[in-house]
Amino acid sequence: MTNCPTLIVMVGLPARGKTYISKKLTRYLNWIGVPTKEFNVGQYRRDLVKTYKSFEFFLPDNEEGLKIRKQCALAALNDVQQYLSEENGHVAVFDATNTTRERRETIFRFGEENGYKTFFVESVCVDPEVIAANIVQVKLGSPDYVDCSNDEATEDFMKRIECYKNTYEMLDETLDKDLSYIKIMDVGRSYLVNRVMDHIQSRIVYYLMNIHVTPRSIYLCRHGESELNLKGRIGGDTGLSFRGKEFAKSLAQFINEQNIKDLKVWTSQMKRTIQTAEALGVPYEQWKVLNEIDAGVCEEMTYEEIQENYPLEFALRDQDKYRYRYPKGESYEDLVQRLEPVIMELERQENVLVICHQAVMRCLLAYFLDKTAEQLPYLKCPLHSVLKLTPVAYGCKVESIFLNIEAVNTHRDKPEVGQVFNTNTLMHSSPANSDFIFSLQKIGVCLH
Repeated sequence: MTNCPTLIVMVGLPARGKTYISKKLTRYLNWIGVPTKEFNVGQYRRDLVKTYKSFEFFLPDNEEGLKIRKQCALAALNDVQQYLSEENGHVAVFDATNTTRERRETIFRFGEENGYKTFFVESVCVDPEVIAANIVQVKLGSPDYVDCSNDEATEDFMKRIECYKNTYEMLDETLDKDLSYIKIMDVGRSYLVNRVMDHIQSRIVYYLMNIHVTPRSIYLCRHGESELNLKGRIGGDTGLSFRGKEFAKSLAQFINEQNIKDLKVWTSQMKRTIQTAEALGVPYEQWKVLNEIDAGVCEEMTYEEIQENYPLEFALRDQDKYRYRYPKGESYEDLVQRLEPVIMELERQENVLVICHQAVMRCLLAYFLDKTAEQLPYLKCPLHSVLKLTPVAYGCKVESIFLNIEAVNTHRDKPEVGQVFNTNTLMHSSPANSDFIFSLQKIGVCLH
């Protein structure tokens, strides 16, 4: 977390991946617990001017167009101020071209006046193939070109880019030596980093130096059904059940049929994921950080046993499953921090199969699907199914493949809000619980 809000300012010509970077960065920072919001000036323009006519709107001498664009930029900055200064936001991503030094100085002064740390992210691209691919993947589907053919849209957009080129002033090592920034060349071919001022900026730089746009797929699945799954017990480190072993065989067949180039396989260090991977007959890498969430004193217990022996803990977990930490164990919030290196490595890699566990898979899935902390602990990750994640323009395409091997259902739905707990039950199950009844009342649990 940070005490001083951060304003990230995107810089670059159109079709350089600025919005792609903005959205990924926003998703990552929210996932690690830093409240972040993206402000896309192009969307403000589309909201204000309902009908886009042509590239002429962006000509430097189009006074009406210039007036509207400035109006949209100011509206976005006003919303940035509202978010960072009044809504407890920590990071705002200002997504616009910001191609002139004058515009960047205006934004920097705005940041200084409001007590924000400003960090610039410039995307420079001279590779015509990368630019063309970005236009095809993103811009042709833009609302601006809904009634145009692909050729017409491409021609207009190329002319729009030309409108910015003559006035574009890149971040300069000498002229901008006092600014904090990262310059990304050709989507990660090389980088220039200047004056990283704090922990948040350091994490932003590290993340941006790990992402790439190479087409690939990430496969997520849980281990095969385990012996403890059959008994309804959480955690532990037992091997696979008969059906779990059948799933491992089916997974091997599925992966073989996919014919995936240079696939890497990762597992946890627990028996059930290792046994699942062994059936693939290919090399795999064990990651301790992929181990299941540590349930502490509740390891190898059923939910019924937890409710009977630790009714307070059971109630507290139901009230805030993401932040609740098992006694001598972990919370989902802890797990997200533990898994950050996995996300970084997944961003660096191409095709990967991750064989993991329910809580771990939920955390990874929440990152790729941009789910909130409240949604994360209730994402459905059934046994014996594979999720194929394919990054697309501004998100992730998900395919769920059930491999036709039955398994127990380990999913537990979110309890209804306002669930009532009996005070006498809590008191009699353990005298120590009386010390914590006030804690339950504080978080809004009804006690009768």
